[in-house]
Amino acid sequence: MSKETLDAAGVSSPRGTEGEHQLRRGSVGLGGAVIMSAALMGPAVSVYFNPQLVAGFAGAAMPLVMLVSLVASLIVANGVAEMARELPSAGAFYTYVARGIGPRSGFVTGILMFLAYALLVPAELALIGIYSHDILNDYGVGVPWPIISLVFAAIMLALSWQGISGSLKTALTLFSIEVGVILLLSVVILVKGGAHGLTATPLLPSSSPSGLSGIALGMVFGVLSFVGFESAATLGEEVRDPRRHIPRGIFGAVLLVGVIYLFTTYAEMVGFGTSAVDALVKDTAPFTTLAANYAPWLKLLVGLAGVSSIFAVTMNSHNGIARILFAMGREHMLPRVLAKVHPRHATPSAAIIANTVFAVVVTLGVGTWVGAFNAYAYLGSLLTLAIIPVYILTNLACIRFFATVARDRRNMLKHVVLPVLGMLVMLIPIYGLIWPVPAAPYNLFPYMVVVAIIVSAVIAWVIGKRQPERLSRVGAVLAAGEVDDDLEEQPVRGHRA
Repeated sequence: MSKETLDAAGVSSPRGTEGEHQLRRGSVGLGGAVIMSAALMGPAVSVYFNPQLVAGFAGAAMPLVMLVSLVASLIVANGVAEMARELPSAGAFYTYVARGIGPRSGFVTGILMFLAYALLVPAELALIGIYSHDILNDYGVGVPWPIISLVFAAIMLALSWQGISGSLKTALTLFSIEVGVILLLSVVILVKGGAHGLTATPLLPSSSPSGLSGIALGMVFGVLSFVGFESAATLGEEVRDPRRHIPRGIFGAVLLVGVIYLFTTYAEMVGFGTSAVDALVKDTAPFTTLAANYAPWLKLLVGLAGVSSIFAVTMNSHNGIARILFAMGREHMLPRVLAKVHPRHATPSAAIIANTVFAVVVTLGVGTWVGAFNAYAYLGSLLTLAIIPVYILTNLACIRFFATVARDRRNMLKHVVLPVLGMLVMLIPIYGLIWPVPAAPYNLFPYMVVVAIIVSAVIAWVIGKRQPERLSRVGAVLAAGEVDDDLEEQPVRGHRA
């Protein structure tokens, strides 16, 4: 077995050097890993725009759905963290599944990951466009939402081009602002007793008018609120001590943001009142309404916090998918040009440009077709269904990897029990979107994801038949720049830091 650093063309370079196709090693610490995941989840954007979608299915039990989604995300995060500890890579899930199950499954995972992260960027760009448009309108300034979306897309491109450190510093600033504002408003609502006093009703399953099916369907948007918790894993080649900091960053982000969700969505529900669910569901900016009713002096800050949160999600999801594209291009599973790294900034420049163009086209196309907010809702639902199979496959890969390659480090709780539970809880939102059959277009989304899985599986099969050596490279490059030439027979073991 030989280990060497390969560039996108498969040419070796000395280990430890900054090669043409290497990201900047050690440029991010534990705090950066936490912020990468936490800011991508976007606490403010999630409590501003997802609760009314959840409440549309689960009624007043909306905070309960967020609690269940937190528990489900923590269970799923275990499998992700364990694989990140063993196989730190910019490819993240793509690498984990390839090494744990097989290269064909890894290719399918990469495509699903692309769908999930790539659709998140245009979803957020459409949302920031229409939300900022409405805020400006309140002050007598009329700017079309597509123009606003394009401005933020340009800022996104510029920040990601300059380097991950600058992007994360921006995300930290935006994250701090948004969390401070939504927590302050939530405290004001609770201190004033909400609409009809504080109550445990929002935490009871009986508060869902459709019972468990309503809670299950609401979990689609509950899980959407946590999508991104895993994004720290895409920094596996840029974080210092990745086998230690990536898992800690993932769990830290889920717990931090999950507690914020539970506290703020409970305040949001009692602020409207459990008997006024319809008003919450119909409100496109419920936190702005709450600010006007409970703390008018916070209204402008609430609006700005919403904008900052949406942009933080946009920025970090863009950085995440750029690194997935980079990893797949480096291993020849996508066009090799995507593995190009900027010579000065050490950023995946080609992938950054490709994803920016894709995001702008989808934002303007879908947003013009169905409306900007509907673009967010539809794309958000679709990308959640795309990421769920990725979570399931990663937990399955965890079970298999520690049953074979890393058997000497196998732990029954971490590597069998929790991964099985992780796969089972992810079936809940899938069930909610299948039965009872939701209204169009939500009823079509599961089948669109199935088609994507089938098509990518066929492509992987064809590649395996025609170019088996190409498929064998999937998931080969890890954080240390090591490549296993005998990946098919003997995957590289992770090394403890």
